[in-house]
Amino acid sequence: MEKRYLEIDEWKIVEEGWDPANHMKSESIFSIGNGRMGQRANFEETYSGNTLQGSYVAGVYYPDKTKVGWWKNGYPEYFAKVLNSVNWIGINISVDGEQLDLNACAVSNFRRELDMQHGLLSRSFDVKFTNGKTLRIDSKRFLSLVRDEVGAIAYSFTPVNFEGAVVVTPYLDFDVENHDANWEEKFWDSVEERVAAQKGTVTAKTKKLDFQVSAAMRFEVAEGDQHITLYPNTDQREKFVSNTVELRVEQGKTYTIYKYAGITSSMNYKTKDLALAADTLASEAMRDGFDALYEEHANAWLEKWSTSDIIIDGDPAAQQAIRFNIFHLFQTFTGVDPRLNIGPKGFTGEKYGGSTYWDTEAYCLPFYLSTTDQSVARNLLIYRYNHLQKAIENAEKLGFTNGAALYPMVTMNGEECHNEWEITFEEIHRNGAIAYGIFNYVRHTLDRDYLHEYGFEVLLAISRFWAQRVNWSEARGKYVMLGVTGPNEYENNVNNNFYTNKMATWTMAYTLEVIDELKENHPDAYAKLVEKTHFDEETETKEWHEIIANIAIPFDDKQQVYLQQDGFLDKDLRPASSLAVEERPINQHWSWDRILRSCFIKQADVLQGLYFFEHQYDKATIRRNFDFYEPMTVHESSLSPCVHVILASRIGYGEKAYELYLRTARLDLDDYNREVHEGLHITSMAGTWMSVVQGFGGMKIIKEKLVFEPLLPEGWKALHFMLRWRGAVLKVNVTHSTLKVENVSDVEAEFHYGPHVHRVAANGEIKLELTK
Repeated sequence: MEKRYLEIDEWKIVEEGWDPANHMKSESIFSIGNGRMGQRANFEETYSGNTLQGSYVAGVYYPDKTKVGWWKNGYPEYFAKVLNSVNWIGINISVDGEQLDLNACAVSNFRRELDMQHGLLSRSFDVKFTNGKTLRIDSKRFLSLVRDEVGAIAYSFTPVNFEGAVVVTPYLDFDVENHDANWEEKFWDSVEERVAAQKGTVTAKTKKLDFQVSAAMRFEVAEGDQHITLYPNTDQREKFVSNTVELRVEQGKTYTIYKYAGITSSMNYKTKDLALAADTLASEAMRDGFDALYEEHANAWLEKWSTSDIIIDGDPAAQQAIRFNIFHLFQTFTGVDPRLNIGPKGFTGEKYGGSTYWDTEAYCLPFYLSTTDQSVARNLLIYRYNHLQKAIENAEKLGFTNGAALYPMVTMNGEECHNEWEITFEEIHRNGAIAYGIFNYVRHTLDRDYLHEYGFEVLLAISRFWAQRVNWSEARGKYVMLGVTGPNEYENNVNNNFYTNKMATWTMAYTLEVIDELKENHPDAYAKLVEKTHFDEETETKEWHEIIANIAIPFDDKQQVYLQQDGFLDKDLRPASSLAVEERPINQHWSWDRILRSCFIKQADVLQGLYFFEHQYDKATIRRNFDFYEPMTVHESSLSPCVHVILASRIGYGEKAYELYLRTARLDLDDYNREVHEGLHITSMAGTWMSVVQGFGGMKIIKEKLVFEPLLPEGWKALHFMLRWRGAVLKVNVTHSTLKVENVSDVEAEFHYGPHVHRVAANGEIKLELTK
């Protein structure tokens, strides 16, 4: 673990003191976003040191050529990269011809702060130029949660020991490049630049697919409360516009540049309207002013926190961490647009292409189900429905027929764009996560209309895929599934992976349940769906029943555990604790061949299935499998600890649960994996929320009933979390001896604890003594 350099504060992330070695990490950690766009914590002024410039617009991507030496049938032809977009924050400052540059000037009293409660990034420092002149800088910026195509900056400077001239240059720069460009090429072409006094716009288009983005700026300068009349010099060149103003400044007085940006994309506007729309947004923002914009933005953040905050009493580091995770989840996805989804780095970096993975349904959906309006989670599911035809086409490329669908491992628009064969072709369990997401949504919300409106078609297509992906083994007298990669990516091309086979048969069984429900409650809608999908109910469902009843599920009678796959017991079984420290992580020190032959597990695999289907297994079964697999798990995926925390909590392993929780809670804040400079682990942040609420808070759903089974870490005095549940908003308070559920809504709710059901009246509460 890296030495901690950030202060512990329950509502803020604070960096005191300037150390360039930490800067790229801080650029990720202090990132801001609003679901529509995001911005790494790059400096407004010039910085010539190491930096990863990053400004990202949701949904805009580039199909980059892949570095693969050969092509095989079914291989994707591109990898979708999230694009570094226009640098809208730029404000250059110079004194006597010398640029303000923290890599060149003497810096003191540096402080960077991210106020998570209100969504504000601020920075302050003193900078001494080579001539001895000193400026005090205070900057604040945010991306509006209310006007999600608007960003605002208040950049103040105070001459500490001089009077004279300070030159200020606000600009927009679209001449940017991606840090992860395979071929060191730039992805944007100029469309148009316009500039005039105190304003400018730039518009660019991608070299492929013709996404267009426009950015407009407006700015003004004030001394104290008095606005200064400006006579700027303007500059315009390809993909760049600027205004330059020379200010006559007095010692001790504070001058503030207010810069407003409107950023629009062809995702939401006709291309002919882009520049005008961006300029209108920037103009309206400047008319309303920084303070008014910030007030509405801060209030929107407070509203989000009102139904999502988690309070941990007795562990300030954990308190800061859980709020940090919640904050970045909301910055990444707000649910207002079903075309958008959640990339593993969100708006904080470019690694993994920023595309959509199975992480969304498996890890992120529970967070949004429990903390936001039902429509947000619904939009996450509709995203997959809208990509159904592409998923069918993906399966057709691999030889599947009759409307079978294989959802992509990585995607922006529904097409597969991942180019590692063992993932692209074999990690097909992602299909199951999407089906499970539908099940999870319906059991949480009871929105059964979703099934005939969208869900059935997806479930049918996935069930058709599973039915074609298995084959009958005469030797075993069972259906088998060959050549897959389970969630444990340290195993490739295995046969009968327990988790994958389980997800396949469960999906078919759930689809059968949905068919019965639709026939009973929505017969007309079901008849239309049968016709639309060419569903041969009798023949297809008969086949599903056969597969469900006769699938191979690897199991060891001696140890009474499910086997990760055929032949797992042939491995040299030993605990991860036997690995030398200098060999960890093994993915950086071992050959791939050695990893594949080892018993070591990257993340929950069998245990992922036991987590999803906890209601089907008794605690003794969960305990045996946990005791068998967790010691061999190296937790080298950011998604690994959360499932283990939840299961450990269920079986009473409180100390182990907390030990594993520490691996996920401050993964990014303390840079455990030494990779935060590349961006944050957004989807594993949802796993951290799961660890707290579903693990320590004991929240689960059994047969569509809300159940609590809490197990508080010894060092925590109390845990308080919010939970949306079928129209009600519940505030759950857990101590070592009590469970209190407050209903802070006008809708009655009920929950189960132990063998009893408890009804909480609207605006009422129930307090229970916990049984030992």
